[in-house]
Amino acid sequence: MQKTSAGLLMYKIKDEKMKVFIVHPGGPFWKGKDIGAWSIPKGEAEEGENLLSCAIREVKEETGIDASGKELIDLGFIVQKSGKKVYCWAFEGDWIGLLMCKSYAQIEWPYKSGKIMRIPEVDKAEFFDAEKAKERINKPQGEFIDRLKDKLKIS
Repeated sequence: MQKTSAGLLMYKIKDEKMKVFIVHPGGPFWKGKDIGAWSIPKGEAEEGENLLSCAIREVKEETGIDASGKELIDLGFIVQKSGKKVYCWAFEGDWIGLLMCKSYAQIEWPYKSGKIMRIPEVDKAEFFDAEKAKERINKPQGEFIDRLKDKLKIS
């Protein structure tokens, strides 16, 4: 069964340039990984769940940012290498710089050790200019940045 995630791409315009907010996954597997490791804040939708509601909830759980009531721009979906469909909406906003991740996962680490550890789903977040974000973000998700630039008519 194909997995589906939904998330939000927060942006701001500063000095006529667009910056986007992306997150880095937590845990030992992602430690020290940068290029291609970042993502829009997102999460997996339950079967039949409203995807926009899922996106707003997941962003709040992973970052503490509440996007409810914001004007949202539909950026459609992409399909990641794994086959997962990711839906995305964008909104203009800012961030105080405090990451408040309330979303944790349990993983076996080291792999096949039998030891379980609890890790935050997100360990870092930052605004990047569009080109730097496209270097860092999971490659297929870079399409969301291009679509947003097109919709905002930013070169």
